[in-house]
Amino acid sequence: MRIHSLPAQLVNQIAAGEVVERPASVVKELVENCFDAGATQVSVEIEKGGAGLIRIRDNGCGIEKEDLPLALARHATSKIQSLQDLEKVMTMGFRGEALPSISSVSRLSLISRVENSQCAWRVQADGTEEDLDPQPDPHPLGTTIEVCDLFYNTPARRKFLKSDKTEFSHIETLFKRMALSRFDIGFELKNNQREIFNFKAAVSETEQAQRVAKIFGAAFLDNAIALDFAASGMRLHGWVALPTFSRSQQDMQYFYVNGRLIKDRLVTHAIKQAYQDVLFSGRHPVYVLYLELDPSYVDVNAHPQKLEVRFREGRTVHDFLFKALHRSLADVRPKAAEKEPDNVANVVEFTPLPATERPERIPQPYQPKAAPTQSALPLNVDAQIEAYTKLVAPEKSVAIQEPAQQSFVELPKAELAPPLGYAIAHLHSVYILSETENGIILVDAHAAHERITYERFKLQYHQGNVPSQPLLLPIQVQVNSAEADLADDQQAFFMALGFELNRMGEETLVVRSSPVLLSGIDVAGLIKDVLADIIEHGMSARVQEQSNEILATIACHGSVRANRHLTVPEMNTLLRDMEKTERSGQCNHGRPTWVELSKKELDALFLRGQ
Repeated sequence: MRIHSLPAQLVNQIAAGEVVERPASVVKELVENCFDAGATQVSVEIEKGGAGLIRIRDNGCGIEKEDLPLALARHATSKIQSLQDLEKVMTMGFRGEALPSISSVSRLSLISRVENSQCAWRVQADGTEEDLDPQPDPHPLGTTIEVCDLFYNTPARRKFLKSDKTEFSHIETLFKRMALSRFDIGFELKNNQREIFNFKAAVSETEQAQRVAKIFGAAFLDNAIALDFAASGMRLHGWVALPTFSRSQQDMQYFYVNGRLIKDRLVTHAIKQAYQDVLFSGRHPVYVLYLELDPSYVDVNAHPQKLEVRFREGRTVHDFLFKALHRSLADVRPKAAEKEPDNVANVVEFTPLPATERPERIPQPYQPKAAPTQSALPLNVDAQIEAYTKLVAPEKSVAIQEPAQQSFVELPKAELAPPLGYAIAHLHSVYILSETENGIILVDAHAAHERITYERFKLQYHQGNVPSQPLLLPIQVQVNSAEADLADDQQAFFMALGFELNRMGEETLVVRSSPVLLSGIDVAGLIKDVLADIIEHGMSARVQEQSNEILATIACHGSVRANRHLTVPEMNTLLRDMEKTERSGQCNHGRPTWVELSKKELDALFLRGQ
């Protein structure tokens, strides 16, 4: 066949294959036009899952009568005029393809009125771009677009639509995402003449949080951190959930770039890295985040549906996102709630610690008497217990007597009770019971100590300063020949971890020193586990990239075990360390380390006040 021009309707239908995937795609394109028109109120009405009717009304600036035919022509737009405009797009739409593509596969009606016009004007289209004769209409300021009988003239594509319920669920999900993209706009959604959502414009932070709660649920805000971080000409703000509030799916992850909802691998990787130390395997974080940056540094013309973008400085954006989220999650520490009236629920709030209050360094672990210059390990050390009692209660230290003489523990009194309170008992040699100003707290001692040990060991390792101590008797470790070869190859890595490891035979390793922070552990078992981690994660540079996973394994070995009974001073020392340690609300596997029951909740359990 000879080269020839395609008919206008066929061209539009080809474009519609990119733009109009399903009814939700139509809603997305038309609502974005409402944003660009400066609307402060957007109403969406759906019938028969969108295949029957999609009606979208806004109170924006409207379209001039003379421009209505052009609005339904391909590559006609008011949003860009030159290549320079395309390089710094500020509007949601800019291609001029949405309306003609939609009209080519539906029966479309467009009504619009501009300010100071005596009436509105209506055009109806079928994708041919012919006979578009505007007719007067009594419509208020703004625009209404009705899309009827979607895919009526392309039955093959209509067969790919799912049930009305399924198609509306896609529209509802999209509507939620768009409602979170613009808090300054009111949104209304109706399905088969029944109101589903009605959001008023949210100006204040409280109103914005209320909209988020209506869409994500109140539980999200109860377990989320509000962040606002700016650097290098970029700003990241929004809400990220605590690691314990995670999902098995990625269905609650909303990320916006300059108000545009996107899905980007660079962004996803940065967020995943920020959560890697605190998220349970197979779980996904929950967030609503907004990234703002110079539009000339992001290309929004990289995807037909504008779902993906390209960053001019991808590495800078990645590092910015990672640092902002990593710092926000690390700074979460327990804070004691102020006393409230009895009719108000008391909670322990999570709040970032001001920079001036963050610990300058991690306390160095206990060193044997031969090297008395080191400070004390937080557990099992008399010197640390004495230091703790002087710090917390200089005048009233913890008093413990034999059970036969005294059946209770006298708690230290202080003017300001610490956030996690004072330990009362070690239940089943697993859980620490602590009394706070507002109730009680239960702490998983192993999980909490695992996080503390991990954070200290990680800092020492990355600073190249893991204190090591010689073992009284070298420990032999029996391994297979492949593991022995691996230990030989990775001697420098083990040395950086604080282990002096030598090969003494075909299948025998000898450990002569170990990290001070991990004194009293099963060294042979730990070495085998670390070798297994190295085999799983790979060799050489890959080992360094996965060092945190290996450090987590080591920290688990170095933590207090279940059925190891703790004394009251040891428990209180652990609580104080939790208050100072980053990410102490979760263990290394993403599980919670403590929970609280307020006095109000305790009263409810026993029906007090009823």
